[in-house]
Amino acid sequence: MQITTWNVNGLRAALNKGIWDWVRAENPDVLCLQEIKVQPDQLSKEQRDLFQNYEVIWNPARRKGYSGVASMTHQQGQSIQFGLGDERLDGEGRLIAIRYPEFMLLNVYIPNGKRDLTRLAFKLDYYKVLLELCDRLLKQGENIIITGDINTAHQEIDLTHPKPNSKISGFLPEERAWIDRYLDHGFVDVYRQLYPERVAYTWWSYVGNARAKNVGWRIDYFLISSQLMDSVRDVIIHGDVMGSDHCPVSLILK
Repeated sequence: MQITTWNVNGLRAALNKGIWDWVRAENPDVLCLQEIKVQPDQLSKEQRDLFQNYEVIWNPARRKGYSGVASMTHQQGQSIQFGLGDERLDGEGRLIAIRYPEFMLLNVYIPNGKRDLTRLAFKLDYYKVLLELCDRLLKQGENIIITGDINTAHQEIDLTHPKPNSKISGFLPEERAWIDRYLDHGFVDVYRQLYPERVAYTWWSYVGNARAKNVGWRIDYFLISSQLMDSVRDVIIHGDVMGSDHCPVSLILK
């Protein structure tokens, strides 16, 4: 089974850049998209027809042209949850949870704290409430896969310039500490577990030709219940796939 996550930074723009050619060739069993920036009725019929082989689950932001997630699946889920169940945090279309027989899959788009830190408190609240939800699910015996744009580089190996970015949202100590908490609560960062010393990024700024220079950050993750690690075959960062300022990342399960 292949689960692929991709922050497309605007689904319509990404489709116009030809991302569906790669999706069609890769044909993941589940495709989790973040930052779709679109309501379903804003897509053309031609664009919607691209998804005809998938069941598409939408959770767009209330504000048009902003945020939003979509999950596309070949296998129908047993149940679906939209958002965290917290009105303060759920207006921006940041979570879809699908229960499959073997696990619950959370497609998540964590807020950006912003360079001026105006959204940092909102971001940290989102981490907190999401972890509370996960703790409840784990206590109920659920296995969980969290995937998406987590918007924080966890360790210095996860970005090109850690020191200059130590006071920038995305690499603040208080943000990184939340990744530690998830790991302390029974989650595994699959990529770093499998490849402890490998340098690879999933996001590059559009400024300064960063992608060509590979000046990037690893901020798109698969965090999974430790019990699921025996089912993991690989996790692949598709760093050469274009169409967004992020690249897709795939989890391969046995």
